[in-house]
Amino acid sequence: MKKNFFYTLGLAMLLSATACIAQEQSTPVGVPQYELNDLSRVDISGFKKNADGAYVIFDGSSLNGWRGYNKSHVPAKWSIEDGTLKFSRKPNGDEKAEGGDIIFAHDFKNFELAFEWKISHAGNSGVFFLAKEIKKQPIYISSPEYQILDNDNHPDAKMGVDGNRKSASLYDMIPAKPQNAKPAGEWNSSKIVVKDGKVEHYQNGVKVVEYTILTPEWEALLQSSKFSAEKWPLAFHMLKQVGKDAGVIGFQDHGDDVWYRNITVKEL
Repeated sequence: MKKNFFYTLGLAMLLSATACIAQEQSTPVGVPQYELNDLSRVDISGFKKNADGAYVIFDGSSLNGWRGYNKSHVPAKWSIEDGTLKFSRKPNGDEKAEGGDIIFAHDFKNFELAFEWKISHAGNSGVFFLAKEIKKQPIYISSPEYQILDNDNHPDAKMGVDGNRKSASLYDMIPAKPQNAKPAGEWNSSKIVVKDGKVEHYQNGVKVVEYTILTPEWEALLQSSKFSAEKWPLAFHMLKQVGKDAGVIGFQDHGDDVWYRNITVKEL
């Protein structure tokens, strides 16, 4: 009886130690520990499709499927206004209303995301994809960013390298060329295509950025950006492996008024 007891105890301790070692090995040395949030997801099959076979995830009348990043509800600064999904810096004059990024709560891996947007004067926002919800971390730590910007008036347009913080750019990594964004207050059409690791950014009908994630070239891009292993170890770790699994689509609260409409996703 004693032999069986000590054998069982020893085996349990060994398995526990092995599990701890495996957990430690999953995060490289020097990278802070993190925890994924296990929040609700929506069944995409319940959404209508348009003539092109894309799911209409925002039709101008409902926020079904949407919620705040790392939240179970839609923050007050996001609302429907005249058929658009709007972020307001001061909804009803209340600058202290709850804000934060917003996501569509479904994981996509190979897809075509299409949307229209307009930005306020000197405004800044962004579109995220393949993102994970990580507790106590911002969405952009695990997601590429399609930049949304008033190129003429926001200071970010003159920062970065070669215009890689202007509209439709892969933020802080690849500039959108040609740069064909319309001025603040005017509607732009955009599209992001992700297929087997290849990513394309479109703006107003023109392909302006192309790159491939999960490659040495992708890692080099990260290393030359604000997300490098030296500057931001956790972001580098997360972004280096972005696209291995499906992730959510999100829109950024950067503190400036921005409008989105006609948001669709076609699974590829």
